[in-house]
Amino acid sequence: MRSFTGKMAVVTGGGAGMGRELVLRLAAEGCSVAACDLDEAALAGTAERAAPAGGARVTTHLCDVSDEDQVARLRDEVVERHRTGHVNLLFNNAGVGGGSSFFTSPRAEWERTFAICWGGVYNCSRAFMPLLVAADEGFLVNVSSVNGFWAGGPGMPMSAYSAAKFAVKGFTESLLADLRINAPHVRVALVMPGHVGTEILINSRRVHGSADPEDMTAEQLADARALAAAISGVPAGGLSDEAVRAAVKAMGETFRDHAPLSPAEAAAIILDGVRAGTWRILVGDDARALDAAMRADPLDLYRSDSPTLAKLFGDRWPPGE
Repeated sequence: MRSFTGKMAVVTGGGAGMGRELVLRLAAEGCSVAACDLDEAALAGTAERAAPAGGARVTTHLCDVSDEDQVARLRDEVVERHRTGHVNLLFNNAGVGGGSSFFTSPRAEWERTFAICWGGVYNCSRAFMPLLVAADEGFLVNVSSVNGFWAGGPGMPMSAYSAAKFAVKGFTESLLADLRINAPHVRVALVMPGHVGTEILINSRRVHGSADPEDMTAEQLADARALAAAISGVPAGGLSDEAVRAAVKAMGETFRDHAPLSPAEAAAIILDGVRAGTWRILVGDDARALDAAMRADPLDLYRSDSPTLAKLFGDRWPPGE
């Protein structure tokens, strides 16, 4: 898709991070956009910053993409508010962290994370595929993660998130042949971002009901304590509740503020990939390095003494050292 001018796009997770930047860039190029998110205030911020060009429109929609009924309502709202019978671009970008351990994380948090990160992609693809097919040209863009080909190293499990992102990767690759046979004018792209400076860790706490670390439940504290211990090297029993809360707050801020790529830079890479028609978009030097390392020696990346991880992460690996 060489140009976005005059096209119609839907962006999930459009209230912040890469989703917001995708909305802003698409609108500035004359593409009408329907942005959805769980956070009404964040959506309002996106709409306020958007500067649609050439008659394009930006609409905002509250939607929990893990809920199929809400996604169906979103689709109907897009059709009605944009007076359209087609969609050219669907960016399945919404995601949330949490459910790090299958053993220690609260089950509700694990399942909520999986339902958003994978279920949202599935629900939106089901709902909007007929509208993509109805367009002269369509592009389905599914955002996975480097954790869709590497599930995290020893001491840093990312169980629910990685399982969901692996599912997104497999689903997207399966569509390559499916679309070629059944809807050859619709393309699909798999986006694999590395570390991008978003507020996903901070926003994830809000989704799981503990936006303020002070509001974390005993179960959430226990789960966070295990991760804080792995990162700090301090035995879990030696960490007070206050130390765990401080670590959780610091992790979210550090992830946002000390990333190699900004959300705007990541969005530019994604859109350049869509323009080029590529089906696999690696976002960031770390994504490319992990991809190459996994292909070269997948066993190495799961060893606690992995020289590859030590090279990639420096003094951040192994956890606690």
